[in-house]
Amino acid sequence: MGVAAAQAQSSPPRDNTPKYSNDFLSIGVGGRALAMGSTQVSLADDATAGYWNPAGLLRQKTKYDAVLMHSELFSGIVKNDYAAFSMPLDERSAIGASIIRVGVDDIPDTRALVNEYNQISYDRITYFSVADYGLLLSYARKLEAVEGLQLGANAKIIYRNVGDYANAWGFGIDAGAQYERNNWRFGLMARDVTTTHNTWKINTDKFQPTIDTLDFVPSNSTEVTLPRFVLGVSRSFKLPGELTAVVATDLEITTDGKRNTPIASNFVSIAPHIGAEIGYRNLLFLRGGATNVQRIQAFSGKEEWKVQPTLGVGVALSGLRLDLALSRLAIERLGQNSQANSIMVSLGYAFK
Repeated sequence: MGVAAAQAQSSPPRDNTPKYSNDFLSIGVGGRALAMGSTQVSLADDATAGYWNPAGLLRQKTKYDAVLMHSELFSGIVKNDYAAFSMPLDERSAIGASIIRVGVDDIPDTRALVNEYNQISYDRITYFSVADYGLLLSYARKLEAVEGLQLGANAKIIYRNVGDYANAWGFGIDAGAQYERNNWRFGLMARDVTTTHNTWKINTDKFQPTIDTLDFVPSNSTEVTLPRFVLGVSRSFKLPGELTAVVATDLEITTDGKRNTPIASNFVSIAPHIGAEIGYRNLLFLRGGATNVQRIQAFSGKEEWKVQPTLGVGVALSGLRLDLALSRLAIERLGQNSQANSIMVSLGYAFK
C-alpha cells in the first residue's frame, strides 16, 4: 500500500527516506512524450505542459487545447487515464487543469474464502480497487525583463484510495521554467518543491484478522514526497523534403536517497532520458527514445545495464492529434529476459 512515515528533513545518508512516494505522477502523460522517452520539460507546448512543465502553456498556438489519454501498463494490469485542458488568459499568461488516475481494478479479496465449516465458498470473494488520483491546477506567465523566458507553477491535490481499507489526501507545489533562443529550448521542472505530505487514514474496521492472516492492523500515518528536479534541453532542425526533426534530453534528479540509476548517491540520484522526433509537413510523426536506465543483476550473478526503449507515431490533422506510444520494459526472470508491453494512446484537439 505504500503507507510510510518518514522525516522530510533528514540529512544524508537518507536510508530512511521514502523512495517512490506518489510515483504514479512520474509515469508520464501524452503519447508524444512517452514515445520520446519522456523528454518534454523543454518541449511541452500544449495542454500536457500542465504536467511536464507548466511554463510551456504559454507556447500554445491556439485559444484552447484539450488532451485525453488512456494507457495500459504491464500488459494491461495497470490502467493509466489522463485528461487536460488549457487556455491563455492574455498575451503574457495562461492557465490549465489536469487530472490523472492510475489504478488496478477488480482485485479479489479472498480472506473470507474459507467459511466457518472450513469449506471453500467462492461466493464469499469480494473485489476492490487501488487507485491514485492527481489534480493539477496550472498557471504560467512570461517575464518582461528577459525575452524568451517564462515561468509556471502547479498546485496539486493528491487522493489515494485502497478500497474501503484506507485513503490519503495530499497537497503539493510544482514550479517550472522554459527559455527559448533560436532553435534551442531549455527547461527546468521542480516537482514537490515544498515537499508533499499524504495523510493516510486507515479504516480499522475493515482489517479483521482471519485464521490465515496475522493480527496486524496498520495505523494512520503521513507519507512524505521529497523534491525532484528535471533539467531539459532540445533543438529543432529543418531537413530536406519538408521534413523536420527534434532531439531532446532530460536529466531527472531525485533527492529521496540512492536509486538504481547511472549516477546514484545518498544525496541525489540522476537518471537520463533521450528522445527524437521526425515530422513530415507537421502532419505525420515518427518518434523514439530511451528511458529507465538501470543496472540489473542476472540470475548468473552478473550485473548488466538495461535500457527501456520507446517508440511511437503521431498524426495531426485540422487541430486533431492522435499519438500512439509503445514501451517494452525488460524484466529479468530466473535468468531469462521477458518483455512487458505498455501501450499508450492519447487524443488531443486544439481549437480557436
